[in-house]
Amino acid sequence: MGKKGNKATKKFIASGQLKKTIQARHKHQQKKKQIERRKGKRKPGHGGGGNEVEEEDEDEVEDVQERNASSSLKKKKKMTVDDILNADFMLGGGSDDEDDNLQTEDEGLSDDDALSDGDEEAFDDDNASFASVDDLDDDDDEGGQHLAELAQLAEKDPEFYKFLQENDKELLNFKPDELVDDDGDEDDGLDKDGDVDMEEDEEKMPVLTKEILQKWQKALLGQRSLRALRKLLVAFRSAAHMNEEDQVLAWSINSSSVYNKLIVTSLKYTPVVLEHHIPYKTQANGKFKPPTQNAKFKALQKLILSFFSNIIHIMSQLTDEEMLRLALTESAKLVPYIISSRRTVKQYLKKCLEFWSSGSDSVRISAFVSVRKLASSPDESVMDTILKSTYLSLIRSSKSTSAHTLPSINLMKNSASEVFCINHAVSYQHAFGYIRQLAIHLRNSMKIKTKEAYKQVYNWQFAHCVDFWCMVLARACDVKAEAEAGKPSELRPLIYPLVQVSLGSVKLVPNGRSYPFHLQILRSLLHLSRHTETYIPLSTCLVPILSSSLTPNGKLKSSTLKALDFETSIRVPQQYVKTRVYSEGLVEETCFLLAEWLASPGVHGSIGFPEVVVPITVLLRKSLKASSSSKLGLVKEQGFVKTLLERVDDSAKWVEQRRKNVNFAPGMLNEVAKWEAEMRGKAVEEESPLGKYLKVLRKAREKKRKLLEKARKGEDEILED
Repeated sequence: MGKKGNKATKKFIASGQLKKTIQARHKHQQKKKQIERRKGKRKPGHGGGGNEVEEEDEDEVEDVQERNASSSLKKKKKMTVDDILNADFMLGGGSDDEDDNLQTEDEGLSDDDALSDGDEEAFDDDNASFASVDDLDDDDDEGGQHLAELAQLAEKDPEFYKFLQENDKELLNFKPDELVDDDGDEDDGLDKDGDVDMEEDEEKMPVLTKEILQKWQKALLGQRSLRALRKLLVAFRSAAHMNEEDQVLAWSINSSSVYNKLIVTSLKYTPVVLEHHIPYKTQANGKFKPPTQNAKFKALQKLILSFFSNIIHIMSQLTDEEMLRLALTESAKLVPYIISSRRTVKQYLKKCLEFWSSGSDSVRISAFVSVRKLASSPDESVMDTILKSTYLSLIRSSKSTSAHTLPSINLMKNSASEVFCINHAVSYQHAFGYIRQLAIHLRNSMKIKTKEAYKQVYNWQFAHCVDFWCMVLARACDVKAEAEAGKPSELRPLIYPLVQVSLGSVKLVPNGRSYPFHLQILRSLLHLSRHTETYIPLSTCLVPILSSSLTPNGKLKSSTLKALDFETSIRVPQQYVKTRVYSEGLVEETCFLLAEWLASPGVHGSIGFPEVVVPITVLLRKSLKASSSSKLGLVKEQGFVKTLLERVDDSAKWVEQRRKNVNFAPGMLNEVAKWEAEMRGKAVEEESPLGKYLKVLRKAREKKRKLLEKARKGEDEILED
């Protein structure tokens, strides 16, 4: 009759660990028989070839035999793993041969089993541990080789070498002979005699100390030990799930300093060790090539996936900004090893985009670097997922805009535009679809013509979408970038539909309260026009704003309101309507944008610039004349427009002077293009009168912006005119 199981025994059986333990022991028995056959204890025909036995395999078998012998001499009142495996109620009174096949081994309930139990989604059920990782370790006689590699660490990985100098300088002065084998470490979570005390194991776990961590660090740094790496990552999993009740952990961490050191060590050392054993290549185009699918990589893959999943899990718990930034930066180095797992990639991308859209500036940048690393994958399906998720995260974050959130939104737009410019062919499909969505919103608003329909266009999300796609096309279709590539960008055909949608949204509601929204869209189109040197007729939208401001219906009210910030407004508040402060700000902003457009290479660099500005100057002079006769007291507004007209006239004469000596007709387009290229190459913005005027305006605006920023932050500053 077998022994009657106690409560702990039944709980162990119900948890499903018994089956895994039996399977692990069977695997160990097979491995032991192979070692014996290699030693010549059996016939050569039964062996797996004449390969030599590794020293670590022999040590492991000897350690197991010694611990089994010691455990057989001691008797315990509580059931051990051997009692469970030999119990009649489970094995039905198996034969002696079966009992022999189930000999005790101290790895039965090791930390590896706890890891595989907690990460069943990442691992298959037939893999109960990562014990095979230990077999991949280098031999002990390679200490000298690793010491030579350590000497070159300052050149290969200066960032990691600097980290060691600042935090663990003593590890750089170790000797290979001092490294001890830690096979029999207490981190296996076993009793001294090799048996597992079921009830005590539930109540008491080994405590991780700095000495144990330093021991692992020496093995990792000196030998690039995979055994030490496995133990370190098992401890990292305990740190990631230490506050969860439903997790079986291998270590107990009682000190915050040990916790922080464990996190930093795991994040810093793991990429270095993996780079040594399974390196990956970076191609000339910036994309990485995943490691070769050899036996070592296959054995390590599940361990890496488990570690990466734990990093994603622990990111939600980290509150220290520096630690979170470290987790994002170091996890990006592991991307080539997990890129084959689509589920892990999606989870990691979701977590990175979460920090990219809600963290501080430094965390946002670190998160974007991780997304950028994912985008370097040669798999285009991964790129599709990144582009879609990035754009949606940007749109969700831009529902409302203020002076405090605008810098973060601009940072997101700049970084997202870089991702969309990595592969123009893949980005074209997404850009086409999203620009088409903007066109559909505009078409519906034009058909229905209701207040609610207009809100589908006149909102911050629409304005940021237009601005974002203008930034993407400006970066992708930049004249200098296309000249370096030797061909036009695949995204260039999207300039025309984007401009049509943008101008259509400006003309949708042409009333005075919508002018801030119009300026937002025109500012985006101006950015696109400057970089692509595409002629976009923005004057047809800017001149009417100036004309209406110079000839208002009725006298303007004086008020004590502060100047309206046109960068953070898309609609004029009711209290600003028909006020002098709003009128002055509107004319100043519009004159600046008109000067920017006229001084752009696509307009000022044209040989027909004097003819282009004729209708603009005629309309503005007419408005000035009407404003002067109305005697409404718009002196400041008139001053802005007069100064602009003077500079435009001077620039027109400047271009006429330069084209006097041309000896080709207007129909000779090649000669015209060559002349315009020379004009643009001479820095039109710096030499022309309009360019010099614009330079002064930019300096004044920048100074004003800095003063307002200081005032907003509450700093003591004297605001001077």
